[in-house]
Amino acid sequence: MAHALAKEWKQWLVENGPRLLLFARGWSQCRQDAEDLVQEAILRLWNYQADKGATPPDLPLAFSTIRFCGLNHHRSETRRRNREESVIYLNDFQDVWLDPALEEDEEAVFLRDAVQRLSPKLREVVVMKTWGGLTFAEISETLAISPNTAASRYRYALDQLAHELRRLKDERHANA
Repeated sequence: MAHALAKEWKQWLVENGPRLLLFARGWSQCRQDAEDLVQEAILRLWNYQADKGATPPDLPLAFSTIRFCGLNHHRSETRRRNREESVIYLNDFQDVWLDPALEEDEEAVFLRDAVQRLSPKLREVVVMKTWGGLTFAEISETLAISPNTAASRYRYALDQLAHELRRLKDERHANA
């Protein structure tokens, strides 16, 4: 029984791990912090699911848990920064946001930067919908908003990204 559950969790992580990591990137400053958020969320989910048959959770619950862990992390970081206010703190992060294999690809870099510039509310919905594969109903449940609000945020984010892509295309043609 335990072996079957372990296998089920491993399969769930293989299928959903990249989605969860991508979502966690929106809540963290670097890949390592995102990995820590995913790990913390998985541990919380493991303990939570132990009372419910120990099966892997639904994806919306996993996204909600990462969001909760991200908020906790943000609060902790804010408190730490306030304590260290008198110290000059510089931090240079090398950011690989989407796929490390595409790190050097100009369009991937542009897309990563454009998505990162979206407001957090829009970015969450885009990541959950596009890379997480969630429906608007699942997104609305995860973020505690209406499905119409989730769809509206998604459309608005896509409009902003399309505008940025048109601007880049125009710049390239002007420079060519």
